[in-house]
Amino acid sequence: MSTTLQSLFVFGSSHREAPLAIRERFALGPEETLQLQAQLFELPDIKECLVVSTCNRIEIYGLAQNASNIETSVRENLCALRGVERELLDAHSFWHSNLEALQHVLEVCGGLESQIVGETEILGQMKQAYARAQAANCIGSVLNRVFEKSFQAAKAARNQTGITAGQVSIGNVAVELASRIFGQISTSRVLLLGSGEVAEKTAKALKSKGVADISVSSRNFENAHQLAHNFEGAAIEFSDFQQQLAHFDIVVSSTAATEPVLTRTSLERARKKRPDQPCFLIDLGMPRDIEPSVEDLDEVYLYNLDDLSKIANENLEQRKTKIEAARVILKRHAWNLWLQLRRRELQPKRVEAALQSPKSNAVANQA
Repeated sequence: MSTTLQSLFVFGSSHREAPLAIRERFALGPEETLQLQAQLFELPDIKECLVVSTCNRIEIYGLAQNASNIETSVRENLCALRGVERELLDAHSFWHSNLEALQHVLEVCGGLESQIVGETEILGQMKQAYARAQAANCIGSVLNRVFEKSFQAAKAARNQTGITAGQVSIGNVAVELASRIFGQISTSRVLLLGSGEVAEKTAKALKSKGVADISVSSRNFENAHQLAHNFEGAAIEFSDFQQQLAHFDIVVSSTAATEPVLTRTSLERARKKRPDQPCFLIDLGMPRDIEPSVEDLDEVYLYNLDDLSKIANENLEQRKTKIEAARVILKRHAWNLWLQLRRRELQPKRVEAALQSPKSNAVANQA
């Protein structure tokens, strides 16, 4: 069996292995993602590595001297960083190597492993993770090839099957859900907490439904102002939004906070000012932005990422043919990539180059 392919691995946890309450305990912020990637890259047996953290998954891709010897170290590094028990992580995670690892990364990039099957955001997130790992010199020839080929395969699967057709983005699904609750939402007053990509796509979806009253609040007021300006809305200082909650019918939160930004106490105060009017909350944060107990309040309706995925995948059976067709295409690309890597290894000079990591190159340059 090929030495390189035996040492190619992916470890992670996603919506398939863990419920929301567990996933948020594993979730990494941007700085923690880079920190974990750097720590793993320093391990003697790891030649290349890349860490992906999104609202629904934490995954570590790597090339190791021997994958079976490195698994314990990978798991323990994540546990130490997040302060979680090893038993909890082991019960809600997976480990793939060889061809299974290749198949997995292709299906992730293609949206088949997403909580909302066929969504396109994950491809952009994988590309961003790849770019960060490149900038940190944590990947070399093997993972470069794996990810470049995965991006190409994902594009081919989407183009050839139409798997992305329909409401397959978080923003679109959130707005579809709001329409079900409120009926006509064009007159609804909406508050977006957070000014990132998810907030922007949600704003676009709201605008497409005729919503005119959109406000944005973010810790970065300049970003909030820019997003609000793009959609003819208003920006609110993050320190002030809780005092203005009573003005809004719909609140969509997608911040990068590590603790809830909307509490039951603050919402109770807002409810006293509008006791008979419903309040619709969509929590797209990971970890969650809104205290789950707010759902116990009268006329308050709270939905999270898991709730949205159920709605988005209601027509999954109707799309089954497209999904299977995409899977076949990605399996073919995975097998071709597997053969390419094996052929490279059969040539001794290329074997040495493929296994030589950015780490060893850096050491050689310093010498």
